Amino acid sequence: MPELYTINMSDKKSIIIRIDPRKLKALEKWAADELRSTNSQIEYLLEQALRKAGRLKSVREQGLEEKEYTSQSPQGD
Repeated sequence: MPELYTINMSDKKSIIIRIDPRKLKALEKWAADELRSTNSQIEYLLEQALRKAGRLKSVREQGLEEKEYTSQSPQGD
């Protein structure tokens, strides 16, 4: 089961995109079919594409890397 996490809204960045009306309408319909907002649908699709391309690590992988990095203390020789 995937690990649940929350993101503070102040941690998110806003962007403006240009999209043709046909694609927007299709996205809006798809989002409504899955009970998501259009914004959430776009985020979901981007996340899936990034994971598939190996460009986005999972939250668990990021946590392990951060823990490994912070647990390695520098040697003061």
